[in-house]
Amino acid sequence: MNSLYLNKINVVNYKNILIGEYELDRKINCFVGNNGIGKTNLLDSIYHLSAGKSYFNSISSQTINHDQDFMFIDGDFIKNDTQENIICSLKRGKKKTLKRNGKIYKKLSEHVGLIPLVMISPSDRDLIQEGSSLRRKFIDSIISQNNNIYLNNIINYHKVLTQRNALLKYFNKSNSFDLDNISIYNDQLSQLSKPIYETRKKFFKNFSPVFFKHYNSISQNKETINISFQSQLEHESLDSLLNNSINKDRIIQYTSCGIHKDDLVMEINGYPIKKYGSQGQQKSFLIALKLAQFDYLKSECNSSPILLLDDIFDKLDNERVKQLIQLVNNNLFGQIFISDTDFDRTNRIIKEIDSSHKIFKL
Repeated sequence: MNSLYLNKINVVNYKNILIGEYELDRKINCFVGNNGIGKTNLLDSIYHLSAGKSYFNSISSQTINHDQDFMFIDGDFIKNDTQENIICSLKRGKKKTLKRNGKIYKKLSEHVGLIPLVMISPSDRDLIQEGSSLRRKFIDSIISQNNNIYLNNIINYHKVLTQRNALLKYFNKSNSFDLDNISIYNDQLSQLSKPIYETRKKFFKNFSPVFFKHYNSISQNKETINISFQSQLEHESLDSLLNNSINKDRIIQYTSCGIHKDDLVMEINGYPIKKYGSQGQQKSFLIALKLAQFDYLKSECNSSPILLLDDIFDKLDNERVKQLIQLVNNNLFGQIFISDTDFDRTNRIIKEIDSSHKIFKL
């Protein structure tokens, strides 16, 4: 198993962090302080170096401190005993720059997968509460870390989808229709969707048993949960679906079927966890999802991903916290970052973990 850890990070003007420089422990690092002090933003800056983007802000300029003109993150990672220096910088009104060992990436997608990382955050509840697009992004972000062909297929699929939707809008506006023209996009979508669907299906088959194992471990088998992958392509080819839905698509000016409608169905005791799961049960569900993501990446990348735990101990009962500590003690993880508002709680938990660590009071 290859080794990976962040040795040092330097953060300037990233959200509310004006300047921060940290020499880190290769196992456990805790950032403790009051709400609003920048703990989550510090974890997000680490995520940014891995993914090339913020975990929380889809608009890059929102990561720059309000009173400043630029942001800068510089991280020294050690991967298989070799230093990987990653720098991400952004000036207002300019394009973001991502560098690896001094060399600028031409495409962000070239960086995906170099630094495998898993973030667990309170905002993950959106995976349960919000629409299917977030759950698809969750699947795509995992698979893409070690499958560049899949990543390019996804990018190309969405390009063609955007073009087909624009054509449907044009037809509506001009009161015209050209079947030959729309067929070109149908063919391209059909060709791209088949490998995407097959890859997602295969991924979920391997992913779901690991998810169930983690959930049952955290909850001590207290409830019955289920998760299933849902796709329109399960029973019909996309070509057939697109042909059958053309009249509907013309009316709504949008492509109503395809792999951009795939979803994960999440249930507890046979009912949607969104409506019938308690806060603790939903949090356990999300942690199990993320730990399964961790295991999948660990196996695919042959390296333990860096694990970021943002405010994870809140809303979990002592029993569930204890199960998490047990997982850490079993040495299943590599480097871990923890943020918490409660110094005494963090200190108590760290004492139960037999590992080197650093606690930073912010």
